Amino acid sequence: MTDPIFPGAVIGILGSGQLGRMAAIAARRLGYRVHVFSPHRETPTGEVANVEVRAAYEDLAAVERFAEVCDVVTLEFENVPRMSADAAARHVPVRPAGSILHTVQHRLREKGFLAEAGFPVTGFRAIRSEAECRSVDEELLPGILKTASFGYDGKGQARVASRDELLSVWTNHFGVDAILERTVDFQCEISVVVARSPAGEVTCYQPFENEHVRHILDVSVSPARVAPKVARRATELARQVAVKLELVGVLCVEMFVTSDDELLINELAPRPHNSGHLTIDAHVVDQFEQQVRAVCGLPLGSTRQRRPAAMVNLLGELWDDGEPHWSAALRAADVKLHLYGKRSPRRGRKMGHLTAVGDDVEQARALALQARARLGRTSPSLPPPA
Repeated sequence: MTDPIFPGAVIGILGSGQLGRMAAIAARRLGYRVHVFSPHRETPTGEVANVEVRAAYEDLAAVERFAEVCDVVTLEFENVPRMSADAAARHVPVRPAGSILHTVQHRLREKGFLAEAGFPVTGFRAIRSEAECRSVDEELLPGILKTASFGYDGKGQARVASRDELLSVWTNHFGVDAILERTVDFQCEISVVVARSPAGEVTCYQPFENEHVRHILDVSVSPARVAPKVARRATELARQVAVKLELVGVLCVEMFVTSDDELLINELAPRPHNSGHLTIDAHVVDQFEQQVRAVCGLPLGSTRQRRPAAMVNLLGELWDDGEPHWSAALRAADVKLHLYGKRSPRRGRKMGHLTAVGDDVEQARALALQARARLGRTSPSLPPPA
């Protein structure tokens, strides 16, 4: 068992987006210093960190110099190259470890790990050639074809209904390692954020229920509107995955709830998750403070939820007609605004989020959607403000 890393120490973060920003805020609130490393300047994390280092992830000498002045290094997102994590690990603990990055950065490795460990997953098949397109089992169709690496928010995936369509899509738009996953008849999608410390302490947040628009997370509510036995099973699955991975840090386990209340694990993300942002305003200890506690070897905090809550994302299209109407959104006393400090809005880019709390999730969800609608533009799938 390693000694705890106490406040006053330096936490290094590889990656500089909004997840790193919120982790840095949590770390500084606890009294840590934060150094951030990424190829970008004037970043969301850099705005709140003590030190911002700009260099390519592939510049391993720069990564090592960065790590030498840190006491522990953690990850802002899972697409940091494994070689960068391994370079940092030559000097300080890197949590989660590069071996976990290796597993989750490639969907075939990730699904293979889950299936071999006996976790429930949807049917899948590697697609790496025209021959594999032509010979795919009909039971996997219709399905979702995804790039094996570097896909997020719906990027690098397409729905296919037949072998001919699979061949056409793979040949014309993919041409690289891909995975075909059978379409799932599900009633909802949920996610569980789990934390594990170096001492093996594990704690889970109760499941978040997630709604997507154009493959991008749009709304999350907590507690998830699922049967109690489903919620218990979901948290137990997340705990088991964290233990099997030998995780140190925070992990999000995304799952489908099928029409007969079974669970299928969809994806893993070894860092805080968009669906868990509502923990900042609704829980005793939020997912970002939990990340700091876990990677520093401190006791994990309470995941108790104070009130039902909902989170809605704010995407760049809200700026299409000018600056959103912030005062109008904040008229409701139970609504909180979080902006990420990104300088240039663009359509589909996550610029911030709103969180609302209520007496139940339906009330919280309605408050959050109404507040976003008052900002200006809103998705056509969302209701108008009350």
